[in-house]
Formats: sequence, structure tokens, C-alpha cells
Amino acid sequence: MICVMRYLLIAALIAFGSLNLMAEKKKTKENPLFPGNHKSIQLIGRVDDSNAETPRFWAPGVYATLAFEGTSCEVVINDEILWGTKHNYVTLVLDNQEPRRIRLNEKQNVISVGENLAKGPHRLVICKTTEANIGYIELVGIRCKKLLSPPVLPQRRIEFIGNSITCGASSDTSSVPCGAAEWHDQHNAYMAYGPVTSRMLNARWMLSSVSGIGLIHSCCDMTVAMPQVYDKVNFSGDTIAWDFSKYQPDVVSVALGQNDGVQDSTAFCTAYVDFITRLRGYYPSATIICITSPMADANLTTVMQKYLASIVAHVNASEDENVHSYFFSHSYNSGCDWHPDVKEHQLIADELAEFIKKVKNW
Repeated sequence: MICVMRYLLIAALIAFGSLNLMAEKKKTKENPLFPGNHKSIQLIGRVDDSNAETPRFWAPGVYATLAFEGTSCEVVINDEILWGTKHNYVTLVLDNQEPRRIRLNEKQNVISVGENLAKGPHRLVICKTTEANIGYIELVGIRCKKLLSPPVLPQRRIEFIGNSITCGASSDTSSVPCGAAEWHDQHNAYMAYGPVTSRMLNARWMLSSVSGIGLIHSCCDMTVAMPQVYDKVNFSGDTIAWDFSKYQPDVVSVALGQNDGVQDSTAFCTAYVDFITRLRGYYPSATIICITSPMADANLTTVMQKYLASIVAHVNASEDENVHSYFFSHSYNSGCDWHPDVKEHQLIADELAEFIKKVKNW
């Protein structure tokens, strides 16, 4: 009797396994995996595409846009898990709904975009919302019924050069409060002032930023400054040459100086002018806007205003009149470690977008 029951149990398990296998095969057939480099997936930002099928990126704010058809969709993303402990976050936006900020918990993560979705086309944005210091992620692919022709991207392009503020670091306490868990648990590049400004102006964005970096002096034991790593895909590792022809911005915003602090004026201003000259070499037609740090205290703000006014006047006198300065109305410090929080990033974006509108006549 025991043998018969054991046989029946084994047979049932085999049958159950066969049914699961059949169901999985059916699911895979109905929703195939489209690779991350598929022509219908548009990636914007500093991306390493040396691997044929899995584009890799470190920078905050790198994002993919795509359109798909079907009642369900999954995103497959690899996480580097730097040092075995650092988990990246991504933000998903489906059909212009409320953004979902998601922590990656595994080496390979399968994220459900939605089940029982309405029939018809859907639009999806996938954004890396943590920065290079937290490691890379790889877009393995999209599992859905069908990828459609890619959405039309805005013609306008903006690049935001900066440090932790530009990364959106310490801004989002919706999941983890300040001082709890890891410092990057409050990162939210998607809601940082750069992407918010861009969405307000119907423009693409690219964040060229990493926490702690300066123009001539970086903080937090960093051994490099912005001019040394600016031509790389991975700022944090100073690796992989970036091809500037892949993204030619109409506007370049430069927010450097917070980590430099008060420096010798000649050394700082000379290095800044040299950096603008270098930017002009990469971007002959771009409007360059030099901005004060949105979180600077009164002393640093006063110094930076003097520096930037002098720098812009010098460059303009050198027959480059497409360089401007903008000084924020006050300091924004309601996030963690005196950084701006998400609400303040919106206020920063309000100020900067209004200035860009006037300068560019947008």
C-alpha cells in the first residue's frame, strides 16, 4: 500500500512539473524576451554597448524608452552588486503613470511592469536612479508579446554636469529615512532637477555627474576631478571612452563648485575657463549655462557668484557669447545631509527651466 501511494505521489509530482513546464513554455512563446539592444529600445545617456545584447551603464539618469503591445510585460535587469552589498535602484514609468522606484535585490532581477494590462500599445520608461558609485546595471531585455516602433523622442537635448545634487542623491526618503540603511537608498535621479527640467521643456536629458566630484578639488577621498573623467562612460572608475557624437546637447548646465569649496580664485577660474573651452570643442553649438550650487551656504554662494560672473565675462569677451550664468534664488537643504529633497528638486527645476526658456527662446 505504501509503495502504491509513493508511486501515485511521484506520478502526481511529475505531472505537476510537466504542467508547469508547459505553462512556462506557453508563457515564453506568448511573451518572448527581446534583448536589451533591440532596435525598438532607445537608450539615452552614457552607455557601454560593447556587449552585443546587454547594454551596461553606470551613470545616474540613463534611461530607456520603448513601446510594447500585450497585457503583461517584464523587465530583466542585471545588477553588479558592487562589493557584494550595493544594490541599485531603477524607476519604471508605464503610460505616464506615477513613477515606481524599485530596489534591485538579485544579481538578475525580473520586474513585472504589469499584469492584465489594457489591450493596445503601452509606453515604458526605465531609468537608472542610482549613480556610478553604486555600480553598473545591464538591461538584459524586455519580455512582452511584441515590441512596437520606438516612441518619438524630443528633439531638444540637455546635459547636466555636476555632483551629488545633480545625481539626485539624498533626495528621496519615501522608502528609507535619512541615516537608515545605505546612503544610496535615498537616491532618485529620475526626480532630480535635471530630468525634471528636461521633462518640463520637452527635452531629452543626460546626467554627467557623480557624488563628491569637483572641478579642481573633490571631497570624500576621491582622487579625480571632473576634467579627468569627463570623457568616460564610468566616471567613478574612470573607464571606457565616451563617444561625444552620440549625444549632442542644445544646452549644457554646469553645476560644479560645491565640493571644491572656496578655492584660490585664479586657480579655480582658470580651470573653469579651460573646462568651458573643452566643452565647446565637444559641443560647438551648445548653450553653456554655469550655475551656482543649489545647496551652497551663504559664503560659498557669494564666492561662486563672483567666480562665475568673472568666468562668463572672460569667455564672452573671447567671442563666445553662448555662455551664461545663473544664480539660484536661495539654498535648498531639506533632504539628507543638507541636500535638496525631491520637492526642492522641483523648485530648482522651476528656476532653471524658466531661465533656459528665456535664453533659448523655447
